[in-house]
Amino acid sequence: MRTFALTAAALLTTLTAATPTHADTIHHGTHWVHTCARPARADIAACHALRVVSAASDKEGYGPADLLSAYGLPADGGEGTTVAIVDAYDNPNAEADLGVYRDHYGLPACTSDSGCFHKTDQRGGTRIPRADSAWAGETALDLAMVSAIAPRAHLLLVEADSAGVADLGAAVNTAVAMGAKYVSISWGAQENSNAAGYDSRYFDHPGVAIAVASGDGGYGVIFPASSPHVTAVGGTSLRTDSSPRGWAEEVWSTTSSEGTGSGCSSRLSKPSWQKDTGCSRRTVADVAAVADPETGVAVYQTYGGSGWYTYGGTSAAAPIIAATYALAGAPAAGSRPASFPYAQPGALNDVVTGATATCRPAYLCTAGPGYDGPTGLGTPNGVGAFRG
Repeated sequence: MRTFALTAAALLTTLTAATPTHADTIHHGTHWVHTCARPARADIAACHALRVVSAASDKEGYGPADLLSAYGLPADGGEGTTVAIVDAYDNPNAEADLGVYRDHYGLPACTSDSGCFHKTDQRGGTRIPRADSAWAGETALDLAMVSAIAPRAHLLLVEADSAGVADLGAAVNTAVAMGAKYVSISWGAQENSNAAGYDSRYFDHPGVAIAVASGDGGYGVIFPASSPHVTAVGGTSLRTDSSPRGWAEEVWSTTSSEGTGSGCSSRLSKPSWQKDTGCSRRTVADVAAVADPETGVAVYQTYGGSGWYTYGGTSAAAPIIAATYALAGAPAAGSRPASFPYAQPGALNDVVTGATATCRPAYLCTAGPGYDGPTGLGTPNGVGAFRG
């Protein structure tokens, strides 16, 4: 069995490379760090990847079989699709590390030589940005999660020149222009007066499913998760149990300032398919998937890391949902894939327990039957909720 416990020397290296955004978190004996630095100013995004550096047990992070079982998804899916991962800066070991991950779990190889894997800059060219060890962990996580859910999909990695929202947004446009019908976004920035302009320029892509992490800061919204044109993805704690499903989920929350993001936008309008009455603008989130580092996922990373790790954060949830859309089939031209779960709420696992804070109205930060902010309509139970 692999273990994710680190030696003292490796732990020091990890902590140095991770550049935590805020104080490291130790919860129930599990210690993790934020891999990306807190943005220095507005309109700069941070990734939401959380990397476990030590744990109370040597339990491995969840692999593909676990995730497919938890969410009732078909194995070996994704044939004929392209899923784009949009991140900042370069992970020079992305393809090699992905190969180790896929080989370990018996997934088909996905390489640039075969045409399955393609890395490009934000313009669709070969001027790859400078390497960054913090964002490299995000990229490794995103590629691993899409591979776990849709192993036959082609992977398009678009690396933005910087963590600026304008650069990352340009990379999203490039991903769509290059044919991706499914885009995974695991980063976000403060929602400010520029949000509406950014939204119209970079995230309004009918017929494309864009899954965006809701953030790891607990109650409160960030952009572009607050865009009415995307599927905002919240986070859960996922554990096995004795139920017929075999799994149980609740809202992921560690402290009042850490956990899945949710709430009411102060800037962006409510899409027509959202019917909750406690927020006159866009409500976050729409759906959810595993995000708790204590119940995290396995990732292999060697740039800014030294091998196998457990990762969490809504950065894990967003690519899971993007890949689930890919399993469900291509959205119709002109459709709004963010609306699909609202037409089939019964095809989701309703998450009814847990909270990130105390707020009014309570559903914006507390789970309950039906729609709630932290987990939206629920987590995947097959692909039915992601098909138009």
